[in-house]
Amino acid sequence: MIAGNRCGPTDCFRETWVHQVLRLIDIRWYCGICLELDFLHGEPPPMRELAILTFQTLDGVMQAPSSPDEDRSGGFDLGGWAADYWEEVMQQVMAVAMAEPYDMLFGRTTYELFASHWPNEGTDNPAAGKLNSAKKYVATSSPDNLPPWQNTTPITGDVVAKVSELKAQDGPLIQVHGSGDLIQTLLANDLIDEFRLWTFPVMLGAGKRLFSGGTAPASLNTVKSGTTPNGVVMGIYRRSA
Repeated sequence: MIAGNRCGPTDCFRETWVHQVLRLIDIRWYCGICLELDFLHGEPPPMRELAILTFQTLDGVMQAPSSPDEDRSGGFDLGGWAADYWEEVMQQVMAVAMAEPYDMLFGRTTYELFASHWPNEGTDNPAAGKLNSAKKYVATSSPDNLPPWQNTTPITGDVVAKVSELKAQDGPLIQVHGSGDLIQTLLANDLIDEFRLWTFPVMLGAGKRLFSGGTAPASLNTVKSGTTPNGVVMGIYRRSA
């Protein structure tokens, strides 16, 4: 930070190098205490963060938690494993991970699942209100036939570069819901700042896992934890500085 000295009676008429810089970039300066400007030290603007919100089994499977037909890729036939726990889990999710404003980032499969359901929910559903009004981004190679959902923007081409650009823009937290394949790309490119995980007391032995082969070693800090009455464990983790 740069701080000027308080101007004296004659000093106000002597232009220092700070004043010259401020004049060049068309920022007014005043007699008194000179402006403190971080960018004069070359400090980059802060980037907004990206968090993932993931439901997983005790053995790390995140595939198709809500219904049998959610994702049958790879011959997976164990979908819907979280359904018996939803009510208590979603109360906690709403309080912890959906209370503050955020933009949403999806892979194509999860987006289509959400877009087929949430726009049809009534306004009395608080989750629907949050999801429907949020700004949404979808990583897809076929934007022309993307199912409609308000406030949605497709992301095509270099997903890593596009997500990095989103993080550099002004705005709220970016939160990824589900989207297992997209998460693998984000993990491989170190684009995840916070992991919001709900681990269910279920083991499946097969299916897509959150941390699959190729996950880079990393140290995390636990910033929040808890348990629902029906035994689902919440853990919120952030990368160590």
